[in-house]
Amino acid sequence: MNCVDPEVRRVLAIDPTSPGFGFAVLEGPESLIDWGGRTATTHESALRKVTEMIRQYRVDVLVTEDCTDPRSRRGKRVRHLIEAMDVAAGGMGIRCARVPVAAVHRLFGGDAPTNKDAIARVIAEHFGELAPRLPPKRKVWMTEPSRMAIFDAVAFGLTYYYDAPDVAPRSVSIDPA
Repeated sequence: MNCVDPEVRRVLAIDPTSPGFGFAVLEGPESLIDWGGRTATTHESALRKVTEMIRQYRVDVLVTEDCTDPRSRRGKRVRHLIEAMDVAAGGMGIRCARVPVAAVHRLFGGDAPTNKDAIARVIAEHFGELAPRLPPKRKVWMTEPSRMAIFDAVAFGLTYYYDAPDVAPRSVSIDPA
């Protein structure tokens, strides 16, 4: 396993959504400490909840989506929120990492095309405790379930561990232990 930094023990990965955000706290790519969703009706309440979580979980790195990636489809509000989260975490002495969507797809799909449903299924197999939270495969007319943000956050965290900028891009097969 190639990890970004052996000193990095705990990562908080955040995936903002309209009603709030999904999160995952990982201690290495094999250990999921906590996960869930938080409701945040305002920019300020989301920032407050994220800073509380940084303190509560004593994280080493905050991981968010890299909205500059061409595959990112984030709106202006979420882009500003992610930037504000990074600034708040940096002010607390926490390192920040942004993971491009392309890196997530490369990690989980290699050269084969993949989608969020397929990535979520791989994550549910890797972390069995998430299997009951796995949303059903989405039809084109359905809105995305808010709990999908948990799987997106886990995907960002795992991609941070396995596919950091200083690690050569490659596909990783994640086998449940």
